[in-house]
Amino acid sequence: MTDNVNHPSHYNTGKIEVINYIKDKLTYDGFVGYLTGNIIKYISRYQFKNGLEDLQKAEWYLKYLIDYISNNKKDC
Repeated sequence: MTDNVNHPSHYNTGKIEVINYIKDKLTYDGFVGYLTGNIIKYISRYQFKNGLEDLQKAEWYLKYLIDYISNNKKDC
């Protein structure tokens, strides 16, 4: 079964998931900005595009952001 929220198949075609590659290439602040931008994107468009699925994606990115900040001990 396809999971478009937690592990979209189009982001898992290589040896590592795309978000892990992005995290490896960006600075801490750059990655926080990337996550924040995705949260804003999905919240802003949910009523016009994918409804509940976009809200779930925003929630996924928010949880990832909280975990990332919590585990990297850098103040915002």
